[in-house]
Amino acid sequence: MLEVVSIKFKNRGKCYYFAPRSLDIRTGDKVIVETAKGLEIADCVHGNHTVEEDAVVQPLRPVARIATQDDLRVEQLNKKREKEAFEIGREKIAEHGLEMKLVDVECNFEGNKTTFFFTADGRVDFRELVKDLAGIFRNRIELRQIGVRDETKMLGGIGICGRPYCCSQFLDEFQPVSTKMAKVQSLSLNPTKISGSCGRLMCCLRYEQEAYEDLVKKVPKQGAFVETIDGYGTAVQVNLLRQTVKVRLDGDSEDTLKVYKANELAAVPGGRPKEGEPLPSVLHYVPEPEETPEEPEEETWSAPLLVVPEPVYPAETEEKSEEKKPRRCHRGGRGRGKGEEAQTVQQPEKKLEKPHEEKKGEKLARGERHGRKPNADKQATVKPVRVEPKAGEEGRSAEKSGEKPHRSNRRRHYRKPKPKTGGENG
Repeated sequence: MLEVVSIKFKNRGKCYYFAPRSLDIRTGDKVIVETAKGLEIADCVHGNHTVEEDAVVQPLRPVARIATQDDLRVEQLNKKREKEAFEIGREKIAEHGLEMKLVDVECNFEGNKTTFFFTADGRVDFRELVKDLAGIFRNRIELRQIGVRDETKMLGGIGICGRPYCCSQFLDEFQPVSTKMAKVQSLSLNPTKISGSCGRLMCCLRYEQEAYEDLVKKVPKQGAFVETIDGYGTAVQVNLLRQTVKVRLDGDSEDTLKVYKANELAAVPGGRPKEGEPLPSVLHYVPEPEETPEEPEEETWSAPLLVVPEPVYPAETEEKSEEKKPRRCHRGGRGRGKGEEAQTVQQPEKKLEKPHEEKKGEKLARGERHGRKPNADKQATVKPVRVEPKAGEEGRSAEKSGEKPHRSNRRRHYRKPKPKTGGENG
């Protein structure tokens, strides 16, 4: 086992293994590595980890250092130089009239080499172009011709599936893709539907090829002579993913089709026999066991549910309080008598009035001003008492009848002062 780190250059395609030496490199760090072309800056996509020795291509080159602020500043300067070199390269290609398309420009970390990537249908004589570019940039110039798939990998983009291109994300190498894969997967052979933006067959056709090859072995081909549990017939349509086949049975009309599962029919080898020959029996039907619904397992790791009590509203509390039996009291409520059942007296609801609210043209009593009403029952049951006025209390009198009313209804009457008449100013 060897300790390595996974490195990508410009975050494209293939990963390369480098020896971290004594450095602790984390995923996402910028590092300076030693390559055959000199020092280069790259991205770490997987920090320190171990791999088998067979997975490493020797010699294993080391990581020089983790990128510093000066290294990041040099990277930014190189990116500006690449944009300028790309514009100059397009102008020079147009001046020389070469049939080539410039795709990308790369400047190495040390700044002594500039690489131009281009695509072309055939061979291009670009010797004069290299001389002009070398005179402008004053460093080593390299022109590299690439294919359309490499062009798409460099530029990137979004595919018809709505995701970024596989080649620019994780594919290390391009694998061969053929039209036979589209036929096996029952896809449309329209080139616009099975081709990528590069104009070649989509790389994702190879992902499920092995699974489709296993499914094809379990069902007969379309148009094959088959034996079913209901008799012999011809396979009209095959659904590989659902493992079902539509069959037209012998003796039925052309519009009558029946659907069978893969275990309910079998293909007859050699096709339909000639007239007079016996029909071979090749079907060994084994019914599938019925699936029993599985009981959901209790999740012991889930948090317990909190039972929140329902809110109680005032209207509900009043209804519940009315349902309760009234408490025993002296006035009203439940009374007991000989031979009589307990009865409840419902008192009329009292409307709350403002204590100091007086009606127009009426004068309220003293008790009514504070929200109280005189008790008429007490007033009727109190016996009149004769009260003799004391000396010095001539100005204070009781009722006209000389009787003393109940305390709650007693009012104080004061004698109005007599107007002054006569006198010196009169």
